[in-house]
Amino acid sequence: MRFTTLVGIGLAAALVAAAHPSARQAQPPAQQQPPAPPPGAKPAETKPAAADPAANPPQQDQQPVPRIRTGINYVRVDAIITDRQGNPVLDLKQDEFRIKEDGKPQSIESFSVINIDPIAQQVDGPPEREIRSIFEEQREAQRPDVRLFIIFLDDYHVRRGNDMVVRKPLIDFIQNQLAPADMGAIMYPLTPITGLTFTRNRASLISAIENFEGRRFDYRSRNEFEERYAYYPASTVEQIRNQVVMSALKAAAARLGGLREGRKSVIYVSEGFTTLLPPQMNEPVAAMPGMAGRNVPSGAQNSDRAEWSAQVNMVSDLSLIFTEMNRNNTSIYAVDPKGLAPFEYDINHGVGLQVDRKHLEMGLDTLRALADNTDGRAIVNRNDIGKAMQQIIRDASGYYLIGYNSSQAPTDGKFHKIDVEVTRRGVDVRARKGYWAYTAEDAARVEAPRAEAPPAVTAALATLVDPPRGRPARVWTGTSRGENGKSRFTFAWEAVPPLPGERRPGDEGVSHVTLTALAPDGRPLFRGRVPEQSTATGPVTAASATFDVPPGRMQLRVSVQGAGGQVMDSSTSDVTIPDYTTPQVVFGTPRLFRARTPRDVQAIKANAAPVPSTDRTFNRTERLLVRVDAYAPGSVPPVVTARLLNRAGTAMFDVPVQAASSGGAELELAFAALAAGDYILELSAKAEAGAAQDVVALRVR
Repeated sequence: MRFTTLVGIGLAAALVAAAHPSARQAQPPAQQQPPAPPPGAKPAETKPAAADPAANPPQQDQQPVPRIRTGINYVRVDAIITDRQGNPVLDLKQDEFRIKEDGKPQSIESFSVINIDPIAQQVDGPPEREIRSIFEEQREAQRPDVRLFIIFLDDYHVRRGNDMVVRKPLIDFIQNQLAPADMGAIMYPLTPITGLTFTRNRASLISAIENFEGRRFDYRSRNEFEERYAYYPASTVEQIRNQVVMSALKAAAARLGGLREGRKSVIYVSEGFTTLLPPQMNEPVAAMPGMAGRNVPSGAQNSDRAEWSAQVNMVSDLSLIFTEMNRNNTSIYAVDPKGLAPFEYDINHGVGLQVDRKHLEMGLDTLRALADNTDGRAIVNRNDIGKAMQQIIRDASGYYLIGYNSSQAPTDGKFHKIDVEVTRRGVDVRARKGYWAYTAEDAARVEAPRAEAPPAVTAALATLVDPPRGRPARVWTGTSRGENGKSRFTFAWEAVPPLPGERRPGDEGVSHVTLTALAPDGRPLFRGRVPEQSTATGPVTAASATFDVPPGRMQLRVSVQGAGGQVMDSSTSDVTIPDYTTPQVVFGTPRLFRARTPRDVQAIKANAAPVPSTDRTFNRTERLLVRVDAYAPGSVPPVVTARLLNRAGTAMFDVPVQAASSGGAELELAFAALAAGDYILELSAKAEAGAAQDVVALRVR
């Protein structure tokens, strides 16, 4: 890294020094507990210090998988070993490595070689499946032959015009460098981490890159968040933008670290952070350039004190990114789209040549520091960006994953330096520079026993399953209070569209479903075709039937038939019908209805007999209407309340409940503000006779 001296302290030197323990002695910890390796993981070579053959049976043509040991003092390091020509060296053994922490030798406890051959994946490997849910994302990310990338498009720090220059190298990287199994995500500074999803769909990644527009020094607001500070001075807006991007980078590291323990990469497309604007560009109102009619001489500069203070603050802020990246074993590859550029500002900005050159180097130094302190690479001052980006793939394709338990067991919250050495001569070693240890408070919190979710929550989550493969229809059954001491039973079905390329009987779709309900003595309670709702166009995709049955056991026989009259699927099951005449507070089965807009919700409410949704998986663009009946002795109905819980059973917020026009209670829930994941809708009913609870599990994609 080059050093640019500014007011007695080089910004680049200061940024490198930020990773040293003397630079910052009170930082959040970065030591982690690595998750256990995924079942079936196949590293290219392993040699654990103490393998357990019984726990890890060797796979065919594979070494035993090392047993990863965890704990608050466990440290993992990925090391890239190359020869003098930059080619990866992947034949080293565990006994050729030496690891020191703060100069003290450490005992290696886990060792594996990650060697990914993208060409073999393309030629010999089976077609990779698309990522369709958060659970598939987590499972696929655990595979050792999968490389994870986030392409961070920092539009706040890329000029309009330079965005077009970087599009082709990025698209070439996706089309020609990524292997079929690799997973990527596109991120912007304002992308919520809850909305960051990984995909193998190259077309979607390319589409996002094709629409990338740089906005550096363009302060026109494009959303409500930016409108809040659009009329601040330009220097203040730049600092806000810096903080937004830095927070997003740290969030990206945490997101990647939660997926797996191996090496991950953030391709950071940026021209560098703005440490300090020159006086000629510091508009008093950012959204109205030139409004004040100022005439600042081209030779005007910020004071030495302002320059020094801005550099110190930048060092402090960037060191927090280093910490988070190292904590999550994530490297930053900084890509400067402007290539070889002699100037930082346009000629019409009126900035002097000396100040311009100084600010150009300051921005590049922030990119170099991000890369150097996270074991990545800075692709700056280069016009052949595409060729330089090939090194990103090489680094992620071959490396050593090493783990050890720190002999010092630090809980001081300080930085601890790591040195990785090899005994073989003629090779270069790259590895993370160190980690921030837990504080005593952090260690106590991590080692505290984790509270288990209530049994009702666990049981509800167990009902969340993906649509059955090859099954043409999905069914749902529910009960409520009927007439004359009977219970009202509802049967609903929905057609399940086939997956792309899937073939099954009756490709023309489901025509209808026949239901037979039998009492324990064989007496039919319902027999016939489930009546469909009328549709203006297209095939029937959902239908329901409701009838009264006595409490007790009942057998259901379901036959799904296609348009040609052939039986596409059939099943037989037993159900237990509850008795709603008991003198207790009790719930009927909650009925869930899927909608996309508030108008859809109103249409469902106006429908006398809408078909309940059989699926419990929803998209974040959808809304949910829930109807539920609660019963209690007497004429006064119980009071129903609801709240949303996370998958651990912790309450998130209350959901308003109102009386339904058809009787009972109903509530609405929008998923747009929720992260992808599993949730529990908890329903409570209270009356003088007592109380009751019911839970419904939901999955948000």
